[in-house]
Amino acid sequence: MADSSFDIVSKVDRQEVDNALNQASKEISQRYDFRGVGASIEWSGERIEIRANAEERARAVLDIFQSKLVKRGISLKALDSGEPQASGKEFKLFSTIKEGISADDAKKVAKLIRDEGPKGVKAQVQGDELRVTSKSRDALQEVQRLVREKDFDFAVQFVNYR
Repeated sequence: MADSSFDIVSKVDRQEVDNALNQASKEISQRYDFRGVGASIEWSGERIEIRANAEERARAVLDIFQSKLVKRGISLKALDSGEPQASGKEFKLFSTIKEGISADDAKKVAKLIRDEGPKGVKAQVQGDELRVTSKSRDALQEVQRLVREKDFDFAVQFVNYR
């Protein structure tokens, strides 16, 4: 029998992020407490730019955006936000969406699988993802449970289960 496998990846559906951003922008434009404070959220190249006339307002806009991401099933571990910075009369806050598993993080996951996972399971780093193979599908499900329970500082998804 051929080996079964799956890939551990850290990917984000850009369309869902875009939808969350549009919902947050619409809510900001309609809410009474954001009237007249120049609050906005929009794409700025590959980054998300949040503007407001006060640091607290910029953080509030970020909070709204985070709640929209959670409602759309996107892990907040994929969102990398900076601190609000003064820029003239307004504050700007930049956020980026992290995708892919770094080589160091992939090695951590592979070491976890090797040390605590079931016997006969192999993990290989392939670019920005990790391929896990085994003869037993039960062992693969055990590895998925193990990786889910471990709290990494990046979001993980399991794809290409065969």
